[in-house]
Amino acid sequence: MPKVSRRHRLWRIVRDNPLGMIGLAIVLVLVLVAVSAPLTAPYSPDDLLVGPKLLGPTGKHPFGTDDLGRDMLSRVMFGARISLMVGLFAVVFGTLVGSVVGIVAGYVGGIVDAIVSRIVDMMIAFPALLLLLILRQVMGPSAQTLIIAIGIAIIPGVARVVRGEVVSQRNNQYVEAAVTLGAATPRILFFHIAPNIAALAIIVMTSLLGTAVLAEAALSFLGLGIPSSVTWGGDVNAARLSQHATIAWAFFPGAAIALTVLGFSLFGDALRDVFDPRLRSQR
Repeated sequence: MPKVSRRHRLWRIVRDNPLGMIGLAIVLVLVLVAVSAPLTAPYSPDDLLVGPKLLGPTGKHPFGTDDLGRDMLSRVMFGARISLMVGLFAVVFGTLVGSVVGIVAGYVGGIVDAIVSRIVDMMIAFPALLLLLILRQVMGPSAQTLIIAIGIAIIPGVARVVRGEVVSQRNNQYVEAAVTLGAATPRILFFHIAPNIAALAIIVMTSLLGTAVLAEAALSFLGLGIPSSVTWGGDVNAARLSQHATIAWAFFPGAAIALTVLGFSLFGDALRDVFDPRLRSQR
């Protein structure tokens, strides 16, 4: 019976969230492309003159070529590695730090909550692009700089969401029971409250992945990305600057960015529908 029940629940999730399953499929395909790019890409992304310059889509070069004769299909496949890597690590970093900040502020309350809330407000008001420029100057252009900058930009939003959830959780019976039994505050925070907001953190993280990928592409488009790396935003910018760019040269990297954001957005919405008790109770 448990197996049947689990299978039935999985079918209900798929049936009730068809767009979410489409988003999951898109995400899985992108991850597969990124992981297998060194083995499955037809050419190295930096190989010059593998075909005629500025070629449109053909059987040999489905995504065409750029002004240096580089295969755009290979560049789009390798670009997925950078975008997904930066997006994933930035979101994990930002979500973990933001969750810890939100848990502490929401549970302790008082002056600590007030101070953290004001800091979060200031961070939200601080321009993320200016932050990246400062970090780039201090740390130098690198993947680590992008991850830290995007992650820091994510922290305040996550902290605010988590803090609101913790405020509603801290008066629940399981917290009162832990306090009555003499549990230390760190244990209450990270062994009792944290597991109960884990689903929320996963939903927020999944929803922010598309935003992080878009942020990396935007920064690469502005020339603030990882030097000498194949990126979708960098290829779109190169096509923009070229006087002889073809539609295919800019379209396919741009379409990859849009598809990635769409996939994570749909999947994140589906996770929210599945794990949010208020939405689930309405079914």
